[in-house]
Amino acid sequence: MFKQQGAAPVPADGLAAALAPFGQSRMLPREAYVDPTVFAWEQRHIFSGWSCVGHASDLAGVGAQKAVGTAPNTTLLVRAEDDVIRAFANTCRHRGHELLACNTVTKGRGVVCPYHSWSYRLDGRLRNAPGFGDVEGFDRDEFGLAELRLVNWHGWLFVDPSGQDAEFADHVAGLDEVVGPYHPADLTIVARHSYELATNWKVIAENYQECYHCSTIHPELSRISPPTSGENLELKGTWMGGWMSIVEGAETMSLSGKSGGVAIAGLGERELRSVMYLVGYPNLLVSLHPDYVMTHLMTPLAADRTHVECAWAFPKDVAATPGFDPSYAVDFWDLTNRQDWAACESVQRGLTSPHARPGPLAPDEDGVYQFVTRVAKAYSGAGGR
Repeated sequence: MFKQQGAAPVPADGLAAALAPFGQSRMLPREAYVDPTVFAWEQRHIFSGWSCVGHASDLAGVGAQKAVGTAPNTTLLVRAEDDVIRAFANTCRHRGHELLACNTVTKGRGVVCPYHSWSYRLDGRLRNAPGFGDVEGFDRDEFGLAELRLVNWHGWLFVDPSGQDAEFADHVAGLDEVVGPYHPADLTIVARHSYELATNWKVIAENYQECYHCSTIHPELSRISPPTSGENLELKGTWMGGWMSIVEGAETMSLSGKSGGVAIAGLGERELRSVMYLVGYPNLLVSLHPDYVMTHLMTPLAADRTHVECAWAFPKDVAATPGFDPSYAVDFWDLTNRQDWAACESVQRGLTSPHARPGPLAPDEDGVYQFVTRVAKAYSGAGGR
């Protein structure tokens, strides 16, 4: 039996099991990970609200343009003459052609559609429509690009394609006091890795929300950060997460435990002795370290395919130091990422079996429960998105 029309096309009894109290609940129904119709529903109902589309530094200089996301939420980001970044639906007002191919960048004095050369100013106003100069009644002001709500929060860009999500302050309620001390907007990204994974985006987020697996597949991480350390946060907004401690004698997450940089100025003792792991629901994973900030930006491509960009940001003065080498952080997390990716892709393959059934959550998987219930409530229509 499936939920009524308008809710996600997943079994109602499976949703009820996922929403049961922690200790009695199950994972999401198998369909949530493998069914293209569920994926399409998520694009319309989850990713149509506030989601991360990148970092402000991705658009360096006036005229910088970048297309991100997937249909129906593909977005064009543009830095205009006033140095403000704006977000537009990535669709020409003439025939709907994409203005820029997704995951590509360009720079110019305007936005030009590659199909019929309609051109737009950097603020979205229509500049020229070839052949329409003498058409009676044609009003350029009616055909500007569709602008989307965009917020630059600590350097990360968030867009609400629907224009109907809650206020952004509600989305990140309780997060400024957690994220603020790391001053992420004042850091500079010095390394990026791109991965394309044969797995559902939720499998990645669920893996990120627990260290129940760490002693099994992450020996390097477990030596530096005890898998059973830390606890999860209770946040007011849509985000979730928790912290894990760093062992005595170690300075940060690296293969040796030593830092090749300098601690972020102003951090307190707890921040210096732990790593904070946050899920910027639905698609941004933020890892706050004593000396750097790492993010994983997920772009769901299909029910069984997700693009992930991992970025490492350091204090600007540290990054500018001659001879600075970020590999101590990059190499550690690239190794850890690949261990996780292998596990996530194996989970996805296992879930394709018609015999796969939602399993129970271990006592150490309360973070997974936070994520699963967030999604389940969205599926049921009871929890927004």
